Amino acid sequence: MEALRLVLDLFLPRTCIVCGRTLGRHEDFLCIRCEADLPRTGFSSRPRNPMADRFNEHLETGPYAYATALFNYDGNYENLTKELKYKGDIPAGRHLGKMLAEDIAAAPHFSDVEAVIPVPLHWTRRLSRGYNQAEIIAREVASVLRVPCLSGALVRVRRTRTQTKLKGEEKARNVSSAFRADGTLLSGALESVNQGHLLLIDDVFTTGSTLAACAGAIRAAIDPGDSFASTGRGLRISAATLAVVPSWR
Repeated sequence: MEALRLVLDLFLPRTCIVCGRTLGRHEDFLCIRCEADLPRTGFSSRPRNPMADRFNEHLETGPYAYATALFNYDGNYENLTKELKYKGDIPAGRHLGKMLAEDIAAAPHFSDVEAVIPVPLHWTRRLSRGYNQAEIIAREVASVLRVPCLSGALVRVRRTRTQTKLKGEEKARNVSSAFRADGTLLSGALESVNQGHLLLIDDVFTTGSTLAACAGAIRAAIDPGDSFASTGRGLRISAATLAVVPSWR
């Protein structure tokens, strides 16, 4: 295998996704310099952080939701998510998903996650793209956490406009009622909906409106209501992404 890589690197040299430098034999997707300089958020080690606070602003009920991202969406590091989302580099997505998963696995407050759920694409967009980038990431996270990846737990029932160029309130309206959850599938994955913990996965966090809409659909399908919110108990729906756009700066 090592010999094959050396031959392939000779004729088809691999390059760093961020800076474009030719990769060495022991480098994968990122050169040593760019991986060392990756603008990590450090949010996985902080149960309360700016991303989690922003996500919780959109949630109507339930205990405090944790949220984390591997790195800040900034400069050439934007290429990391674009490589997966727009260029079909699934191996790179898996590599980054594993990096995110290792961050999450080291955090005690994520230790009780019972299932991982990717944010779904509308079937027409999934058909044209050929894959769901959030699912690629989610499968790596689920594998490291050793929990199920419930790819069919959420369905996007309405094709929405791309969120990229929309403002905060427009984003929330755009994804309102766009998702439907399979309550039977979700309930079967949880030991108890009164104290369960689910983890939503997407590629990039901006305002949190898409993830909040997904959380709302899940809660509507399986949560008994607001009775546990005041005591801090109830279904916890947290979120994790590869990147975060630090809009709170």
